[in-house]
Amino acid sequence: MKKFNVTVNGKSYAVEVEEVGSAQGSFTYTPVQPSPAVQAPAASPQPAPAPQAAMAPKSAPAPKAPAGPVSGELLTAPMPGTILDIKVSEGQTVKAGELILILEAMKMENEIVSPKDGVVNKIHTSKSSTVSTGEPLVTIG
Repeated sequence: MKKFNVTVNGKSYAVEVEEVGSAQGSFTYTPVQPSPAVQAPAASPQPAPAPQAAMAPKSAPAPKAPAGPVSGELLTAPMPGTILDIKVSEGQTVKAGELILILEAMKMENEIVSPKDGVVNKIHTSKSSTVSTGEPLVTIG
């Protein structure tokens, strides 16, 4: 065993280290200076249930199914966020890779593009609305 004095964040520790390759590799330490007990800060006026209650309504609704028989490929939200702008209208012809809408998530603007050539059959969302992951955005036929 070898003994070392190690200082971590201003606190000194006496450490005994056994060499690697010995029969039993062990590590022990003994504080040189006992650290004073850290007291928890005074209770803050923030209620614990409030954040959970605020989050519950967002996770409760299931993704909405498209209303009525709309054929085509359903484009869904890849992440939760807010619709900043919708760049297409129903009945418009779009090409693969063409910008469909802008979804803001975590203060970043994400461009949602068409996965294929086709016609916008139905827009399931609106500007300034909040969407969850998997929620329908647009159907392209």
